[in-house]
Amino acid sequence: MDIARFIDHSILKPEITEKELEEQIAKCVELKVYAVCVHPYWVKRVVQLAGKELRVCAVISFPFGMDTKEQKIYQCLECVEKGAEELDIVMNFSALRSGQVDYVREELLALARNTEGLVRKVIIETAYLSKEQKILSVELIAESGMEFVKTSTGFFAMGATVEDVRLLLDVSKGRLKVKASGGIKTKEQAIQFLSLGAQRIGTSNTFKILS
Repeated sequence: MDIARFIDHSILKPEITEKELEEQIAKCVELKVYAVCVHPYWVKRVVQLAGKELRVCAVISFPFGMDTKEQKIYQCLECVEKGAEELDIVMNFSALRSGQVDYVREELLALARNTEGLVRKVIIETAYLSKEQKILSVELIAESGMEFVKTSTGFFAMGATVEDVRLLLDVSKGRLKVKASGGIKTKEQAIQFLSLGAQRIGTSNTFKILS
């Protein structure tokens, strides 16, 4: 299994320097990693560095998902203008946990309408959702027409679990792809999630996994 072709390498820590960013991008290109995920601020520079060897993904409303719908749309459009090909968008899981389902539905639909033609991954932050809320999240994302459900930002206590990835795949029934992300530190973990059926792995431990 060519694990590298399933990896979205995350460069999301706020203390990153441009030199460190450049070094990581060069390593990703060398290892033939599929994509790299960065904050909107770095998208333009990463597009220059990646060329055609590496897909560039921007995180949106990261890591809390609590920007307004309009702010999220603006972030998406700005990142696309700078060259991003994929978007990892944090769902407003606070609103979902508060029972504001109509708001979450409309936000996802609006984001989908404004980003057609891109690969969109919606981060639901599974650690904070009940089983029923995870199922509801999948239904809302599928209804919106976006392509992926993603487990976690990796910024909170618990990331991807076998139980959650299996649930998301079962509920999706092929309507959505699943990106396992958060706490994936070893090659064995990556293989396990891919074997379950996850189509993408999000990790900042790429170089260790591929060593």
